[in-house]
Amino acid sequence: MSAPILVTGGAGFMGSWLVRSLIDKGESVRVFDLPSARWNQLPAQIEIVAGSICDRATVAGAVRGCRGVVHLAGLPQLWMKRRGHYRRVHEQGTANVLEEAIRASCSRIVHVSSATIWPLPRQAVCRWRDAYGPYSRSKLSAERHALRLVRQGAPIVVVSPTLPVGPGDFGRTPPTQLLLNFCRGKVRDYIDTQLNIIDVRDVAEGMCRAAEVGTPGERYLLGNTTLPLIELFRRLAEVAQQPVPRRRVPYAVALMAGVVMDWWADVVSGQTPAASIAGVQLTRRPLPSDAGTDLQRLGITPRPLEQTLADTVAWFCDLKWIT
Repeated sequence: MSAPILVTGGAGFMGSWLVRSLIDKGESVRVFDLPSARWNQLPAQIEIVAGSICDRATVAGAVRGCRGVVHLAGLPQLWMKRRGHYRRVHEQGTANVLEEAIRASCSRIVHVSSATIWPLPRQAVCRWRDAYGPYSRSKLSAERHALRLVRQGAPIVVVSPTLPVGPGDFGRTPPTQLLLNFCRGKVRDYIDTQLNIIDVRDVAEGMCRAAEVGTPGERYLLGNTTLPLIELFRRLAEVAQQPVPRRRVPYAVALMAGVVMDWWADVVSGQTPAASIAGVQLTRRPLPSDAGTDLQRLGITPRPLEQTLADTVAWFCDLKWIT
């Protein structure tokens, strides 16, 4: 069998679907993730390396002998009590993975970035002031480092998923938590914003294709359906049999709630807030341009949103998260 492809964060939500996609294509896969990861969710035929991407020596050992790397290990939440952890994981960890992949002479490297820092119109690179919160700013620093390495000749392709949803998100990333809260009848109001949703299985296929045919130095937006948040709730209501929220919360009120909830989480609870300052600010950030061109370049035809929502709700029911 050919040399393996290393997937960092391969036991997570997007990573586990990527691993399945690669194996379905006949690839040999090595997964690098934390010792506490959900390893039992992965196929038995993978190689396993447990450790942290912040440990350079461990990363070097994990990438040794690999012909390619897909780097998607990271912190998916918009709030953490230890803000410095974002920089450690997204900046230092990314540098470790990308530089060691180059040192190991990997022929193709895919860096998974974020649509929260997708350049706004007429920008070549996202500006610092357009990156909201420590999550986005650390992802921006990581992406800038990846592009610097490209200018030095590294074979790095960048992909930027929008909001991946679908079955298998045990860690409950913000989009999944939003859907779950609605299905549990906990969403009574909404903010006026637009979202772009894509099925996590289509993101996995997009990452596979980026590794196969992506052009080094190019960025590919992995997105599908753009719609207002209230329309997402209307479509989800048909599947989850929950009422559609009727009360629209003004942005200023939502932002103040984010300030209060962030403070409460920082000082009192230590738990992820229902709404964070960064999360509210992102509702005002213009959406990335249509992803159709990038999907076409990669040869991806995403599935309908209705199928994604139905599969996600069915998965919630299987886990008894909703009844």
